[in-house]
Amino acid sequence: MLVSRYFLLLQQCARRNAPNIAKKLHAHLLKNGLRGYGPLPNTLLDAYGKCGLPGDAFSLFEEMPRRDQVSWASILTAYNQANLPRRTLSIFRAVLVDDGLRPDHFVYASLVKACASLGSIRLGRQVHASFLLSPFRADDVTKSSLVDMYAKCGSPDDARAVFDSILVKNAVSWTAMISAYSRSGLKSHAMAIFQSAPARTLFSWTALISGLVQSGNNVDAFHLFIDMRREGVDIVDPLVLSSIVGACANLAMLALGKQIHGLVVVLGYESCLFIDNALIDTYAKCSDILGAKDIFNGMNHRDVVSWTSIIVGTAQHGKAEEALELFDKMVSTGVKPNEVTFVGLIYACSHVGLVKRGRSLFNSMIKDYGITPSLQHYTCLLDLLSRSGHLDEAENLIDQMPFQPDEPTWAAILSACKQHGKTEMAVRIADGLLSLKPEDPSSYILLSNIYARAAMWDKVAKIRKTMALMEVRKEPGYSCIDIGKENQVFYAGETTHPMKDEIFCLLKELDAEMRRRGYVPDTSSVLHDMEQQEKEKQLFWHSERLAVAYGLLKSVPGTVIRIVKNLRVCGDCHTVLKFISVIIKRDIVVRDANRYHHFKGGTCSCNDFW
Repeated sequence: MLVSRYFLLLQQCARRNAPNIAKKLHAHLLKNGLRGYGPLPNTLLDAYGKCGLPGDAFSLFEEMPRRDQVSWASILTAYNQANLPRRTLSIFRAVLVDDGLRPDHFVYASLVKACASLGSIRLGRQVHASFLLSPFRADDVTKSSLVDMYAKCGSPDDARAVFDSILVKNAVSWTAMISAYSRSGLKSHAMAIFQSAPARTLFSWTALISGLVQSGNNVDAFHLFIDMRREGVDIVDPLVLSSIVGACANLAMLALGKQIHGLVVVLGYESCLFIDNALIDTYAKCSDILGAKDIFNGMNHRDVVSWTSIIVGTAQHGKAEEALELFDKMVSTGVKPNEVTFVGLIYACSHVGLVKRGRSLFNSMIKDYGITPSLQHYTCLLDLLSRSGHLDEAENLIDQMPFQPDEPTWAAILSACKQHGKTEMAVRIADGLLSLKPEDPSSYILLSNIYARAAMWDKVAKIRKTMALMEVRKEPGYSCIDIGKENQVFYAGETTHPMKDEIFCLLKELDAEMRRRGYVPDTSSVLHDMEQQEKEKQLFWHSERLAVAYGLLKSVPGTVIRIVKNLRVCGDCHTVLKFISVIIKRDIVVRDANRYHHFKGGTCSCNDFW
């Protein structure tokens, strides 16, 4: 076979992602003594990298007697494509020391991409400085990579400075700059760049929409997605669909999520791995865990994200045993769990009191999988120990863990102290929480109750004074209910809704029936100085109750009522929703700031601990 023929075949392997053919061609080159002939080694190296074989690429690279800038650019690209950015950066020094080469613009572009993958602006700036001192400092391709790197590192001003220095801006640089602004939540700046771009491609639309979703501007992202569809942009790449599915999850709008799912199927992307992963997460976050399972069970291929999404979703919905069974299946199929998987697993254990299993998972994460526990892992373990009454062990863990406890960590153990009647320990923990100057109003309610139980009225007065000052900036409680194509938002104390009279009458009827069944309002969460009757009136108008009443009046009988609340459900409303679920014989699912609550037949999936 002619050398030129090998050259063309290897290029085809790289384009078509054909690793087996690349290996066969490598064997032919060795057999015919051509492994070091002309451009063939670099072409083979490039093919291995683009076929997802970084190990083979590195072995070949090590065997090469002569390595030039093309060789280095190929191996660095291979590591980047295999998502091994640390390896990319770790061998950079060898370019200078081992081979005595100066990096060219291809090498710089690869290094910048590695910094972007790591989200390391410090390393990125070092590479940027080296690039500016090199003969290639005018290269616009590397500058486009720098814009992308600064965008991913959350530094839009640095991105704009590089963008403005590009002489000939291509689609990549425009898209990167749009992404820089939209990711940072700078919607007006992102729109200005988007509208001034010479062409609106699918990729520029994707950058704008995805960035807005990441920065929490989900509604704006949806409006832009609709505009993109109206302009007839052909969705030849499904990434934008993944982003808009994620927006459905963030908004917890099940009906809208189902519509986007339908569009995914119509466009032929229902077998796309990352789309399916996003759909699992969306259905779970929209409180339809059965829908999430249907997607998961229908997948031909599952990666760690697929397994982790269904495990975390199942755990959040209170199905701990099922989540642990899924983990066992995941391991048996050879999929290696990641940090997020273990957060979900330990969280699952905490809600059914599986202390031994939770400890075992925490230790296995470290010893078997080499994962260093984060503060979130410690918080989940603390929650498990404290929920199960192992409060001394939990307090010792706080003293030993390599992190300063944050507000959720203190609050988790403090709530358990209250539940288990450990007043003395509760006061110690409360002092630790108070020293952080908490921002969550529910933390102050918890603190007030703890100090009141200990008859420490001076501290109770101090807490209530702080709460009074916080009322000015306290986020108002609201609840959303999604009924088909209709979405309603109710605020606590709202009396202006068109159906306020019908809602009030239904709540009064339910209140009367609950009292006949033994309901006594719990006003401990109302810290205002007012009469008992006024406190009960405040509770009566909490947003989740208004949303449930509206759902009962407007939804199809027998369907699940799904509500999203921005704050933690108070203790009294939690009791009320349990009563309502048994009185009207309807399932109610509430996603609050902490977790999912499935109310059915007078019980809740959280077992009254949240």
